[in-house]
Amino acid sequence: MREVTASGQTLDEAVQSALEQLNTTKDHVEIDVIDEGKKGILGIFGSKRAVVKVRIKKDPIKETEKFILNVTKNMGADVEINTTVNDKHVTFELTGKDIALLIGKRGQTLNALQYLVHLVLNKESQSYYRVTLDAEGYRERRKETLESLALKKADRAIKLNKEIKLEPMPAFERKIIHTVLQEKEGVSTFSDGTEPHRYIVIAPKS
Repeated sequence: MREVTASGQTLDEAVQSALEQLNTTKDHVEIDVIDEGKKGILGIFGSKRAVVKVRIKKDPIKETEKFILNVTKNMGADVEINTTVNDKHVTFELTGKDIALLIGKRGQTLNALQYLVHLVLNKESQSYYRVTLDAEGYRERRKETLESLALKKADRAIKLNKEIKLEPMPAFERKIIHTVLQEKEGVSTFSDGTEPHRYIVIAPKS
């Protein structure tokens, strides 16, 4: 972390001196006041210079990228990250060899990594971010698979006139199922169970 200690006749002068040394602006730094200084008699006798310690704020997204690279490297995958920020939603898209290691069975490893990345990003930030961790377009392929599964299971529920329980899945995947079946005639959906084993039930409408 880049930081400097600076002094000045006034607090504002000390801060300005530090900003010039760091070549940055006030909104990108954290400021610790070591000594507020003292004007002294007639502004001369007994005066004391103000002293501040100023450091560049960490970029929470860059810090999270470092975390991702470290974790994936320890897992044996060499990846590159393409990060996009849309308002308060950050998407980290991973590409590279051995990407299947990071996805795991039905995306379970990727989902676990996404949960960790979400924790790290929001720990480092003063704002709240939603996070998507993707690996070479897996999320879109998984969405299409879930939509197709939902429609097939809904038809089965109607045909058998019985409830169909799906496998446990994270909230953002359950939302895909709920959404695609919202307009499907003859069925309703609801979630049951407790996290992390919460699942969707597709029920025929009487």
